[in-house]
Amino acid sequence: MPAPSVTFSPLNDPTRVTALRNGIAALLLRLVVGYGFLWHGYAKLGRGPELFAETLHTLGVPLPLVFAWLTTAVELVGGLAILAGAFVAWLSIPLAIVLVTALVTVHLPYGFPSVRLAEVSESGIRFGPVGYELVLIYLGALGALAVGGAGPWSVDHWRRDQRADFRNVTPRRAAAR
Repeated sequence: MPAPSVTFSPLNDPTRVTALRNGIAALLLRLVVGYGFLWHGYAKLGRGPELFAETLHTLGVPLPLVFAWLTTAVELVGGLAILAGAFVAWLSIPLAIVLVTALVTVHLPYGFPSVRLAEVSESGIRFGPVGYELVLIYLGALGALAVGGAGPWSVDHWRRDQRADFRNVTPRRAAAR
């Protein structure tokens, strides 16, 4: 009786399946979080950081124009970098500072829910102020990316591979190249 033929597939290897799933999870988080920051930064830039500075001034933030431009830059640069998976752990820090600042100065007084139905009438639905639910989701996603890494399809992964290749080159190996 002949032995059954076994074909190897990467999907038969549980380690590879787990790595693939983790990579997809990191990519999905990066796409959502990166796009979210990029969109908010672009909206601030499109309306003019001066308008956002007025909001910051109303909230009592010192140097509102400086912080308006700084926040806009952090959201734009951070959003692009998160999308690309570049310097994710480091950029999570200023992005988290922006989020925590928004949580404390704007969203905290309105409670947890991000969607608050204020009124339903013949003219349509009106929603109330946004709570801090979405801020916590963004913070959690940033934390997951910072701790778990940007995944295999990222600039961070490429940079790590480049450093590993550089470290593994001994004088003898370099001469053989």
